[in-house]
Amino acid sequence: MRQRLPKLDPQLLAVLVLALVTLAVWAAWLGWDQHRDVQPDGTTTGPYEAWQVIGLVLTLLAPVYWAASRRYFAGAVLGVPVGLTAAAFYDWSDDSSGLFVVGVGMVMVGSLAVTALVAAVTASVITSVKREGPPGRR
Repeated sequence: MRQRLPKLDPQLLAVLVLALVTLAVWAAWLGWDQHRDVQPDGTTTGPYEAWQVIGLVLTLLAPVYWAASRRYFAGAVLGVPVGLTAAAFYDWSDDSSGLFVVGVGMVMVGSLAVTALVAAVTASVITSVKREGPPGRR
């Protein structure tokens, strides 16, 4: 008798795939820049530049759109925050002050809110387009 492998729930699979994609995107945009810049007045900035964070956010719109457009709402809403939270925790955990936990919490809450909003808007727009048809055929 042959045994079948258990079938993964598509929603769970979407969460895992989006979390892994998010980890890879974090590494591509933010993982390589680990030094802080010292300004002439002695203040430090960084380690990330604004263009890196903007690139990360814009890149993550594509997988959230993909998941929401295929009705993988759990993947769309949970996958990116799980990946960003894990990446931020790993990347920032060497902070000796312990305040990195506050930053990681802010990343978690903020990314959860934004991905939920983007997924809801995407699903709403796709549903209305399917119901009414493309703009040229109304």
